[in-house]
Amino acid sequence: MEIERKYLITNPPADLESYPCEIIEQGYLNTNPVVRVRRLNDEYILTYKGKGLLAREEYNLPLTAEAYAHLIQKSDGYIISKKRYLIPLENDLTIELDRFVSPRQGLLMAEVEFPTEEAANAFVPPAWFGEEVTFDPNYHNSTMSRLG
Repeated sequence: MEIERKYLITNPPADLESYPCEIIEQGYLNTNPVVRVRRLNDEYILTYKGKGLLAREEYNLPLTAEAYAHLIQKSDGYIISKKRYLIPLENDLTIELDRFVSPRQGLLMAEVEFPTEEAANAFVPPAWFGEEVTFDPNYHNSTMSRLG
């Protein structure tokens, strides 16, 4: 189960580059339900996501580099590229701040994943977070892959 809240970011921390960073490339084989292939640094993953906005099923399976290379070519729409910065929060939470390279060059969006829906609903975001877009499907990566 994936339980997360999403926010737009207009003023990221000044020391953003000091945090660990991951390079992500992903394509969508299907968007309803979501079936995604992702390269996360040197890892390759096939993901299935069920329906939902705040909480939804999620299953991840490892892929080989060769399988990923084959499947990414089958993607519908745009391939998403982004840098993800991992910023620690209290209560063992992590802000995953994505800086999109393609197709939404420059978009900054933060996600925070939670162990329970209660924890997600009780979350008070840092002051530098912008508008919450958890319940706006236009900010799902799968939607952005279709709309650019």
